[in-house]
Amino acid sequence: MGVQQEIERLKLKFLEQEKLLRECEAFKANMADEVDRRLDAAVNEAFDEYFEDTYNSIVENRTDKKKKRAYVERNREAGHNRLWNDYFSENPSFPENLFRRRFRMNKQVFMRIIDTLSANVPFFQQRRDAVGRLGLSTLQKCTAAIRMLAYGCAADSVDEYLRLGESTALSCLTHFTDAVILLFGEEYLRRPIPEDLQRLLDIGEICSFPGMIGSIDYMHWEWKNCPTAWKGQYTRGSRKPTLVLEAVASQDLWIWHAYFGSPGTLNDINVLDRSPVFDDIYQGRAPRVTYMVNGHQYDLAYYLTDGIYPKWSTFIQSITLPQGPKAELFAKVQEATRKDVERAFGVL
Repeated sequence: MGVQQEIERLKLKFLEQEKLLRECEAFKANMADEVDRRLDAAVNEAFDEYFEDTYNSIVENRTDKKKKRAYVERNREAGHNRLWNDYFSENPSFPENLFRRRFRMNKQVFMRIIDTLSANVPFFQQRRDAVGRLGLSTLQKCTAAIRMLAYGCAADSVDEYLRLGESTALSCLTHFTDAVILLFGEEYLRRPIPEDLQRLLDIGEICSFPGMIGSIDYMHWEWKNCPTAWKGQYTRGSRKPTLVLEAVASQDLWIWHAYFGSPGTLNDINVLDRSPVFDDIYQGRAPRVTYMVNGHQYDLAYYLTDGIYPKWSTFIQSITLPQGPKAELFAKVQEATRKDVERAFGVL
């Protein structure tokens, strides 16, 4: 009996010690969690203080070092006077042929553009600033745009002569192109109307081609700043990237159709497949025309082309190997008349 009691007493003592051990371990774990929480709170507080101090320091330094916009006195009045004396005075320094070369148009055409833009577009009207000083003249703004278009030069390059900044020159170019399209597009970018078609038919008949309304061809335009990743699809035999311009021109060098932007690897046929030149015919919106050839009446006009174009009823090619006087005469006249579009490309 005494042994059994001793065993029970030892069991109870062991259980009490085990319970005490568990309580100690729980207390230890709670203490560790409390230490971790306090450590995390201290780290977060220190980081917040450091971040706030750093941010305030950056803001203060940036505010202190903020620079004013640089002002360059370009003396724009002298730039206008120089331009006027060089090209637009009664006795200009440079003759008409140099004006035509540098502006890519006759002076009368340029002055017509100047008058139209100054009358209809507020951006090109010369106004006074807040201190009553005259701003840039219409001549300076339009000349800057024309020089960038004619020479493909950077906007900053016109500053030294015309006395206007780079951002202003770019703004002049944007407003100039938008205004020209808006004010002259209805007349010069229109599709041929019945009166135009009749005039073209009359010209074609005078040139021994009744029913002809122009010549179609394409040219390659070198793309100097083509992205390197695109050069493969825009480069052909010349090893320089180009863009293709397809155009229809009449004898007076009026371009009635222009399709520009195809990759330089394409030829006439590939460009023609993508071109909208016959969209009006496909959609039934083309004006009706009639003409007589050898006593037969036709109602579908045609273009003169070179030999690569398909043999459609809307294309008339030359004869590659003419046999006999008639064929030789036809080939000679066709090739001479088709030069209208080549001359138009030369003007461009």
